[in-house]
Amino acid sequence: MFDLLRSSEYPTRFGVIAKASSMILGYARVSTRDQTVALQVDALRAAGCAKVLTEIASGARTDRPVLTRLLEDAREGDTVVIWKLDRLGRSLAHLVETVNALSARGIGLKSLNDPIDTTTPQGRFVFNLFASLSEFERDLIRERTQAGLTAARARG
Repeated sequence: MFDLLRSSEYPTRFGVIAKASSMILGYARVSTRDQTVALQVDALRAAGCAKVLTEIASGARTDRPVLTRLLEDAREGDTVVIWKLDRLGRSLAHLVETVNALSARGIGLKSLNDPIDTTTPQGRFVFNLFASLSEFERDLIRERTQAGLTAARARG
């Protein structure tokens, strides 16, 4: 389908000779065939992405083969760049899981339209702050739901 040949790799008759380097990898996604990735792709290229991979898939889908391949092929030191956070994660929980998995492998994430850049201490702080606020919001919703159910049961 596609090959993430690094700019510092070059084919020879003996195979690919790889040198240690990092890549900036772009990922653009739209939900339907009626939409276009052109705006995202242009912005990702302007941001210096060596490769830009595109996908047409609903954000709610769990099977996004292009994203899966990109995340599998990314190496330590690489940075994945996206247009917006909602292009990457199905939900906040999925987004946090994906970013944590990338971070554990030494791979950064940058969002062009959100203040997220996990390659910097400030960017990691902002991402974790957003994730904490979202978790807090989910807990409040859960508490309110339980309180509402308890009140409804008490009223009969």
